[in-house]
Amino acid sequence: LFLILAFVNASGLFVLMGAEFLAMILIVVYVGAVAVLFLFVIMMLDVDFTELREGFLEYMPIGLVIGGVFLFELLLTVGFWVINPGTAKQITSAIPANVPNTEALGLVLYTKYIHYFQLAGVVLLVAMIGAIVLTLRHKANVKRQDINVQNARTPTMAMALRKVASGQGLSDADAAEWVK
Repeated sequence: LFLILAFVNASGLFVLMGAEFLAMILIVVYVGAVAVLFLFVIMMLDVDFTELREGFLEYMPIGLVIGGVFLFELLLTVGFWVINPGTAKQITSAIPANVPNTEALGLVLYTKYIHYFQLAGVVLLVAMIGAIVLTLRHKANVKRQDINVQNARTPTMAMALRKVASGQGLSDADAAEWVK
């Protein structure tokens, strides 16, 4: 979180220098990258999903109502959405001279190059989903940590006391017992 704070401070310095676009890019790219890093750390942890799914049926009616409301809003939005007839003229028109650089870049990016911008977003989304899928694959031959076994460990499981005669060490015959 302090790394995110450092990026916010640096973007504030960019704003003070008059480079609003660099400040925005610093926030969007680097703070977004740190958020994705947090996502991967959470995905790498071994979360017990059976415990999370225990109350699923109890909350299902509430989830269905909320999902129905969202679906209704989505259908309402798509049903009444109309493309502005003046959009084609706006794409080909020149950007006025009194518009700041960041606003001009936004006008071009979200009008003339919107398809490329959306395609880049879809590619990044697919890459993120692919990385998550690769992270969740469990390999059979990999030795994994079991937190429950570690927490249940007692001193008798951790060590064995031996009475060894002076000047004499343990023999290799006891090696199988050491591994336990």
